[in-house]
Amino acid sequence: MTRRDFLREAAAAAVLSAASPVLAADEPKDESAEKTMKPAQPTIPPRRCGFNIHNLFYYIEGGPFQEHDFRWMADWGFDFARIPVAYTLIVQEADPHKPEPWFLAEVDRAVDFGQRYGVHISLELHRAPGYPNANWQKEPYNLWKDESALEGFCFLWASLAERYKGVPSSQLSFDLVNEPPEIGEPTYNMSRADYDRVIGAATRAIREVTPDRFVIAEGMTWGNIPCPELKDLGIGQSCHIYLPIELTHYRASWMKGSDTWAEPIWPNLVSEGFYSLYGKGIVWNRERLEQFYQPWFELAKQGVWVHCGEIGAYNKTPYPVVLAWFRDVLAMLKDHGIGFALWNFRGEFGILDSGRSDVDYEDFHGHKLDRKLLSLLQEFA
Repeated sequence: MTRRDFLREAAAAAVLSAASPVLAADEPKDESAEKTMKPAQPTIPPRRCGFNIHNLFYYIEGGPFQEHDFRWMADWGFDFARIPVAYTLIVQEADPHKPEPWFLAEVDRAVDFGQRYGVHISLELHRAPGYPNANWQKEPYNLWKDESALEGFCFLWASLAERYKGVPSSQLSFDLVNEPPEIGEPTYNMSRADYDRVIGAATRAIREVTPDRFVIAEGMTWGNIPCPELKDLGIGQSCHIYLPIELTHYRASWMKGSDTWAEPIWPNLVSEGFYSLYGKGIVWNRERLEQFYQPWFELAKQGVWVHCGEIGAYNKTPYPVVLAWFRDVLAMLKDHGIGFALWNFRGEFGILDSGRSDVDYEDFHGHKLDRKLLSLLQEFA
């Protein structure tokens, strides 16, 4: 694929500027206006708690968004839905029998449902041009090093900003890219300077269209390491909490060797060094979690909106261990004024249809509801 071909594919996102049921009418652009980004931080959003809904995660999964999901969230006291999407669903060619790709209409529906039920929608690229965030997916360019990928990335976000410019920032935010890699990791060889450049460029592209849109950057090393140097951009930052990995991903099919890990306990799980973030012999408990996430708490104290965009434990982890771990993590987040989004609403990590074998489910409109986990989340929302 040549540079021109790559940009041509990314340019397919121009359909995003088509009329949308959740958009205000297009306003004429002043081409002579100076395109700058105000350094002052926008109004910091309130603490928000909710779920990830991944119908459009990597591929079209689970069918259309369901209105009742958003209604149930609101009824249960939650006000945040993170919507992970793959950019490949955006740039695919439109169906000639439809005015725009099915994907875009679905995003419109999610935004509309959020507005209807008071659930803030955070639109997040789970796969971005030049960064698939999954070792089984391949991209022709490297987002962190190649200008072609960065141009496509910025154009895509600017197009989304254009499409949703009529939706207030209080109802919609943009989460730029899922789980950036570890600094120096050989596949992408991303540096801090690379990450700063990419996030800065995308933020400017968005704010040239909608200056008040709230933007979120995720922590480096898969959502674990904050970036204080981005503070002057006036954006939020998102951590992901899956530590210790030996507990949250026990026997997860995509984690090589996890079927050989010792059955986890909580507290005082002793790590076996399966994760690059920490070594063998680390004793994990509430105190250790506080130590690890302290840089995030310090960032929040400096006035940056910090949110935990993903949190959860796989359905093979013993249920009592999951509940005990969750109680410590959720209490820690609330103590520091940080909201959360469970991965996921329904599925192996979720409160609906999680497939756990050690849970007494409650029948809920044809779904299996994990009432204990729901109640725990409500306690700390």
